[in-house]
Amino acid sequence: MSEGSPTGGTVADALVHRLRSWGVARVFGYAGDGVDPVLAALNRAGGDPEFVPTRHEEMAAFMASGHAKYTGTPGVCLATQGPGAIHLLAGLYDAKLDRRPVVALVGQVVSTALGSGYLQEVDLHALFKDVCGQYLQTVFRPEQLPMVLDNAMRTAIATSTPTCLILPHDVQRADAPGELPHTHGVVPSSVTVGRSRVVPTEDDLRRAASVLDSGHKVALLVGRGAVGAEREVEAVVDRLGAGVTVSLVGKPVLSEDAPWHTGVMGHLGTTASAELMAECDTLLIVGSNDPWTEFYPKPGQARAVQVDIDAKVVGAKYPVEVALVGDTRETLRELLGHLSRNPDRTWQERVARSVSGWRELAERRTGHPAEPLNPELVVRRLSDHLPPDVRVAVDVGSSTYWYARHLRLPPGVPAHVSSYLAAMGCALPYGLAAKLDAPDRPVVALAGDGAMQMSGLLELITVADRWRSWADPRFVVLVLHNGDLNEVSWEQREMEGDPRFATSQRVPEFPYANYAELLGLRGIRVDSPDAVDKAWQEAFDADRPVVVEAVVDPDVPLLAPHLPDEKVDMIYRGLAAEPDSGAAREQVLRQRSDEGHDDRGRGSS
Repeated sequence: MSEGSPTGGTVADALVHRLRSWGVARVFGYAGDGVDPVLAALNRAGGDPEFVPTRHEEMAAFMASGHAKYTGTPGVCLATQGPGAIHLLAGLYDAKLDRRPVVALVGQVVSTALGSGYLQEVDLHALFKDVCGQYLQTVFRPEQLPMVLDNAMRTAIATSTPTCLILPHDVQRADAPGELPHTHGVVPSSVTVGRSRVVPTEDDLRRAASVLDSGHKVALLVGRGAVGAEREVEAVVDRLGAGVTVSLVGKPVLSEDAPWHTGVMGHLGTTASAELMAECDTLLIVGSNDPWTEFYPKPGQARAVQVDIDAKVVGAKYPVEVALVGDTRETLRELLGHLSRNPDRTWQERVARSVSGWRELAERRTGHPAEPLNPELVVRRLSDHLPPDVRVAVDVGSSTYWYARHLRLPPGVPAHVSSYLAAMGCALPYGLAAKLDAPDRPVVALAGDGAMQMSGLLELITVADRWRSWADPRFVVLVLHNGDLNEVSWEQREMEGDPRFATSQRVPEFPYANYAELLGLRGIRVDSPDAVDKAWQEAFDADRPVVVEAVVDPDVPLLAPHLPDEKVDMIYRGLAAEPDSGAAREQVLRQRSDEGHDDRGRGSS
């Protein structure tokens, strides 16, 4: 399509036309008088790009972030000035911290009133200067528009961060600039972006290979930055006889069926990953900046090499001997040319035994008694029913733990969570962004009852409003209903040694499955282990979106693998100060015993 402005029309029309030239398929937003001219222009555009109304501006920003995560292309969100702009912040910070391209279009009061304390006037530059610090501009003249929008899009793509354009109401309504004059002070621009091929130097590659070849117990920590380099990662693993763990956001990169794959690392990870990190003598970090530093090898234990396209993160979480700054796929291909094949598979066999032990332990845990239902069982059984082309959205809370440990993703299936921001309420907007991008693919969203009450119930209204237009109506939402902000409850015990604070932690009772039925969706309430597989089968066979309300036990603990003794003591101390904590204590004892730790008599004082 032409990059130029449409004949006639307003600046808002020119904005919409330019978005279309950039290939923007949809704009997520909420109406407000500060963006009325843009809304009118979107209406005149006839759905290209499509305007997707959300129930709250925060959800629009999360959908834009989700769109960027599932598609790799910039998400665009729209909000009015004042409260609308303020509401965008959480979703924009999600995009910033998880390094995803988003462009926020924000209305502003008429430019002649700026500085007067006008209705809904907020200093938007001050508001957005951190979250959109890479590019933040106000459009003061029609002639600016093509240039600043192009720069906002290019910067979002180049830096993988959110950018923001502020649009005063009078400028939106002004006549479109048409053909720009070739004169001083008018800057032409174009709809174009390029990418470079970045590889490390030969010297760095040789030094990295020397470190890795000298290792006897090599471990790889693989993150999201390894997407697209799966074959190269597997080739390195085979060459070195290595074991692999992944960050939470790196979970979808590799099949967890491999005997050398220990699963997710960190607090919500596996015992096999903890053992891999505790025993390795060499570490190769590939496209990861995982923050769980206490789960890395102890400093000095392992020599380390790190591969990342972003030089800022190399060595930021672990002491690194050789930094390989470059595109992951290209860098690993070059590195393979320097690596020798390790014929000794003793270490890899040790890793495989650890992986086998974790898998047996994980399956055993799903059979632990719980009242009324074990959440680990619910999520683990979901693995058997996932369609091969599904897209998965994961909320923050206990659902993240069970996803990390128990959900087996089919090869190539994307799954996303609010990682560095760890913002509750992301699963439904993420899932909607995924579904709107590919309405012929099923979506599964995992959430706790706290996250559902925070925002999920609102966006179920959006699901109910739109599902009839989807080629594949399957949109399955799991709600782990335990009446508790469960992750924080266990953090209060483990991190502080405090008892659960019931007033802050209780989630009010709500009929999630019945609410789905009220909206015209399907609701399935399950509270018995024998009914779990049947519930999943019915959910994926349904002719409409489904909410599976699993009534699960809040006493099933969220324990890190091989938890240090001081943390164990804090948990027992917190539980000892709680009335009626006997069931939770028994669950902790059982999980610890599964890992080979005898806690009998511990924390009983």
